[in-house]
Amino acid sequence: MHITLHDKTVEVTLSAAAERALAQRDRPLVAEMELLFSCLLRKRVHFGDEAELSTPVNDRLAVRFRPIMTRHCSVTEDGGSPLSDDFPIANPRPYVPNWLAIDYRRGKWVGDFGYAS
Repeated sequence: MHITLHDKTVEVTLSAAAERALAQRDRPLVAEMELLFSCLLRKRVHFGDEAELSTPVNDRLAVRFRPIMTRHCSVTEDGGSPLSDDFPIANPRPYVPNWLAIDYRRGKWVGDFGYAS
């Protein structure tokens, strides 16, 4: 499947387990690709139900991209998130990933995204 975010095509792939889990939901799942700018770059996929500002993939899945930045340079070993703000980018297209992969393992949504084809 393909969607367009900020004038860029993103390939969305679902594992068989993810397709089965989506079919059982009564409302669309929202996958948010978060790109954190700090001392280092971090990328995460968050899953939820709030569809605001998202792009529908189909009737069961919607996607959005959110760049954020930390207020201070802080790297924590426990994986905690430092305070952050939305990061307004005049042209987000170069930062939008090329692909998003979604799986469903052990009762939890798992996602990854990347920039190489």
